[in-house]
Formats: sequence, C-alpha cells, structure tokens
Amino acid sequence: MDDCDELREACGVFGCVSSGDWPTQMDVANIICLGLVGLQHRGQESAGIVTTDGKKGSKFHVHKGMGQVNQIFNEDNLCKLKGNLGIGHTRYSTSGCSETINCQPFVVETLHGLISVAHNGELINAKSLKKKVLAHGVGLSTGTDSELLTQLLSLSPDCGEPNGVDWPARIRGVMNETPTAYSLVVMHDETIYAVRDPYGNRPLCIGSLISNLSVLSDSRSGDSSDSDSDYNQGWVISSESCSFQAIGARFYREVLPGEIVAVSKYGIKSLGIIPRPVENSYSAFCIFEYVYFARPDSILEGQMVYTVRKRCGRQLGIEAWVDADLVSTVPESATPAAFGYSQQTGIPYVEVLCKNRYIGRTFIQPSKRLRQLAVAKKFGALTDGFKDKRIILIDDSIVRGNTMQPIIRLLKNSGAKEVHIRIASPPITHPCYMGINIPTKEELIANQMSLESLPKFLGADSVQYLSVDGLVSAVEEGIAGLDQHKIGHCTACLTGRYPVQLDW
Repeated sequence: MDDCDELREACGVFGCVSSGDWPTQMDVANIICLGLVGLQHRGQESAGIVTTDGKKGSKFHVHKGMGQVNQIFNEDNLCKLKGNLGIGHTRYSTSGCSETINCQPFVVETLHGLISVAHNGELINAKSLKKKVLAHGVGLSTGTDSELLTQLLSLSPDCGEPNGVDWPARIRGVMNETPTAYSLVVMHDETIYAVRDPYGNRPLCIGSLISNLSVLSDSRSGDSSDSDSDYNQGWVISSESCSFQAIGARFYREVLPGEIVAVSKYGIKSLGIIPRPVENSYSAFCIFEYVYFARPDSILEGQMVYTVRKRCGRQLGIEAWVDADLVSTVPESATPAAFGYSQQTGIPYVEVLCKNRYIGRTFIQPSKRLRQLAVAKKFGALTDGFKDKRIILIDDSIVRGNTMQPIIRLLKNSGAKEVHIRIASPPITHPCYMGINIPTKEELIANQMSLESLPKFLGADSVQYLSVDGLVSAVEEGIAGLDQHKIGHCTACLTGRYPVQLDW
C-alpha cells in the first residue's frame, strides 16, 4: 500500500527487567532497542526508551526522538541509558500530532517518586477524563491520551500505604474509569506493571529472557521451567511476541484482558483482573491485528498470526472462487492468505510483484507525475510469470483504493489477461476510535460506491471480499479452548458495532 492508503496501528510498547543488579545485569537498553526494532511495524514516527536502576528515588535516564528506531538510537546514547529495568515505545500518532513533545514513554514526577508510562491504544472517553485532569489544576503539555493516562495515575488519591503509595490500586482506579483501549507498561522503582484494558482490545504479552538459547522454541503457553534460575535472566513485556527471538527471549504468556501483572527482578506476579463494566460481556480484541497489523510470526490468543491468515485465504477460496490461471498477492501481509487461497482452490501460487523494501514513508510528493509513479516506485512486475494469464490478486484490505488502481494498471499494462481482486477481510465501512488510524467514513471506498461498481472503478475484472462471518470463524477456529475468558473480537470497523459507548 502507499502511505495515504495504509491502515496504521497506533504504536508498540516494550519493557525489560533484568534479574541481576546494575552494573552486573544484562544490557537492558540494548534489549529494549532490539525489541522496538521488532515492533517497528507498529509505529515509525518516533521512539523512546527510559531506564532506571530500580532503587527508590533513583534517576530516570531518557532518550527519545523522531524517526525510526535505528535512526534514533546508537552506541553512544544507549550507553547512557543505564539501569536494570526500562520501558520503550514506538509510535504512530492517533491523538496528538507528530512532534517530539508527543514522543513516549512519558516521565512524571509524583509525590511518591518518578513514574514512566508507555501506552498503545486510544481512550474512548478521553474527553471527560481530560476535563477531570484540568479541573484538578493540572495542565497538559501534549494532545495525547498517553499523557492523560500518566497524569490520571499521578492524580489518584493516596491509598494510605505506610511505606508509600499503592501503585496497583492507582492503576485499578484508572482502569475503572476508562474501559478501553489501552495496553500499558508503567515503571516505578524496581517494578514494571504490565496492564491490559478489560476488553483486551490491544495485545500485550510477556517473555522470559534465558541464558540457554538452545531451548528457544515456538512455545504457545507458559512453561514453569522457563522461570528456573538455570535459564531465566529477566523478563520482557511486548505488544507482540515477534520481537522475542531476536533478543533471546521465550514466549511465556499473554497478559489477560483486564489484568495487571507486576514484573520485577524477583519474577512476575498477577495482581488480579479488573472485570468488564458490563456483566457477562465478552472481550473485544481487535480483529485487524490478525488481518494486517501484527507481524505474521507473532502469537495472539495462543495461535500464530501467519496460520490465521492462511485460514482466511482458504475461507476466501470457498466464498469467492473464480476461474483463473494463477493466484498471487500484493506483498507482503497478504501472502499467507494467498497461499491459503491457492491450497483451497488448487490454483497455483505465482509471484507477480516484486517489492522494493528500501522505500521509506513519503510525506510529500513533489509533483503529480511522481505521485502517479508511487506504485511503480514500490513494486515491479515479474512479467514472465503472468503474461497472457488470468490473475487472482489477493490483498488484506482496501481502504481508499489509491493503491489498488495503479497496481491493476501495472499488471494489465505488463501483459496480464485478467485481474480478479480478492480481499481477505470484509469491507472497511467505519472508523476506529480505539487506536487504529482509519480514515473518515466518507473517505472509505466501501462507502463511496457499491461492490458492483468497484471493479470498473479499480480497473479489475471482478472484486470480492471475505465475509464478516468467514473472518470471525477463521480467527476463532484456533482459540476454541480459551472460552474461560470469554474470547471475543472487535469488528467495529467492519460492522459499526462498537464494544463500548463512545464519548464524543
């Protein structure tokens, strides 16, 4: 997709706690930096890391900046991020503009010491919460929900603890005030609190840093042996598990919807689960994490994203078969779905597009000619594989249609006889208010024209989408055994049915 047609995840959060003491512990700053590189797909506007040695009243070391992780961090500034625990963040803007002042993690000085917060998501009742903070005489220096959350934590009433404040109680208080959408890491003294909203809208998981790298495997659930002193060198917290192998960590488990988990050098401890505001309601994990946002090697709800995308492709093959010579994809997130479609239909998979992986995000196109060449800049046609043939082209979604039109034109101008578009998700018809940058309802192509008119507009020979029921069944097929937490998925952008009442 070109930049103006992409869906954008709000951001990614990461945390690391070494089981040792500074300066003998693992290199926490470098681990966090590598973890953020693994989450780079979740945000490319800015990144930041905050570390501390964990001792009461200790200084926080901070480095943040605009751009991608490898542009912001180097050996010199990572060496200054000392400590045996820390948190990191990589960001796209949803609330709050794209400026350095909005870079996370945020650090706030409170009566009970420094806290640092990194947040993924968007608060559905931010308007009323902002009024509450301002009414307390607290000014807000950014337009982000993340700063709002940080200030709410610092404003929570003193819980009367003899040796200081009860931070878990403060976190519970904030969670009771806002049902969704957030996954948080909150750092204070020697502890990082991993927090997921009661609806579980955004992902969050925990990994174990191990000394014996030969035991790394694709474990889908916690194994108590991972925490044995022979192996465990600390803990990591991440929006996605895809970053774990690169840092020598093993997937331990996901943070449950509504759960607060305390992570320190002494281990991990669940501090309980905040119930959803509506009794007997189901969780509302964002279904588009499976479709597009998450990396295919991540584990969500006990299953690999790649496998779910293949199932979506197989279901699409059942629902939207068409007679053609080959199946292909728009690289790369739709590739597993294309494999699944090919397996289901028996139509061979052939690559027809080559992606230039060195094209960065472009905010300004200097001329109409260069705007028209945006797809040619990003994709090349592998003409020998499809000349005079009928192509089924699989993609994960269509937002505005700005990308699909020139791709179809490129394939047909390069010799394709027919191009049939198959989308491995339903039409996007509604905006998201929970952390995904989706255009306004009027901008979405599914609201601008009928499905019957779409092929002519795009220049395709036919267009069909996966049904909502087909997507949900493909996702939930692999999580049938997890009903104890009332697994459910948010499909608001596809159906207009939001899991909570919006506060606008």
